Amino acid sequence: MGLTEQRFTVNLSILFTELPLLERPAAARAAGFTAVELWWPWLDSPTPARSEPASLRSAIEDAGVRLTGLNFYAGQLPGPDRGALSVPGAESERFRANIEVAAELAESLGCGALNALYGNRIDGVDPAEQDALALENLVLAARAANRIGAILLVEALNKPESPRYPLVSAPAAVEVVDRVNEATGLGNARFLMDLYHLSMNGEDLPSVIDRFAAKTGHVQIADNPGRGAPGTGTLPLADHLDQLRKAGYEGRVGLEYKPGDRPSAEAFGWLPHTARRTP
Repeated sequence: MGLTEQRFTVNLSILFTELPLLERPAAARAAGFTAVELWWPWLDSPTPARSEPASLRSAIEDAGVRLTGLNFYAGQLPGPDRGALSVPGAESERFRANIEVAAELAESLGCGALNALYGNRIDGVDPAEQDALALENLVLAARAANRIGAILLVEALNKPESPRYPLVSAPAAVEVVDRVNEATGLGNARFLMDLYHLSMNGEDLPSVIDRFAAKTGHVQIADNPGRGAPGTGTLPLADHLDQLRKAGYEGRVGLEYKPGDRPSAEAFGWLPHTARRTP
């Protein structure tokens, strides 16, 4: 199939960030895309004033794009944090307070995937305690996602850039997915397969795809090295995405790469305009 036959969604938390949040959906649409995804946009607030999600919802609807993925509150991201749900105390409570807020925003826009970043290991806290708290919070998140007909995503990051994050391999993330599904009985927890992060960990991507495509709910890409657009590094992304399709993955592919020293609108030269508008 190649890259041009995939169904893409643009991550507005890493692309078009030179623009204010409410201008990014229209910028993505002007670049030819019809689907977008987001990290939690309000870094300091898991429960923003209702006017803020309402304004974002209007911006997305007015732009004529679809929100296909949304992160739960994850602390300072970008920044030092990598999630909140396994961090005892205030951060865990902030995650719990965010669950219904994020689910409500997702439901209002027909968004079918909610991503829950696990959180860093904390000095002085038993990892087993963090893992037990994580399971409790992921169960709550999975139930909220299920109520709106969405899936819950669990993502593996990479150890060089996220050394305190415990899920730094595909098997580690999928193990959490399996535990959540066992605990809820809902079966709506899925693996977020980010090919950039997995390649940074040195994983054998064809093997990962063979083993875990059936448990994958979303795929994200960036080239490596550099986390730039496809073609700026050495990853055979077209081959990997073709393999995923042949293995049964039918979802969208999130463009979660850095635009480099140029406006984001100029970072899509690798993808013809005809391939950017997808159902």
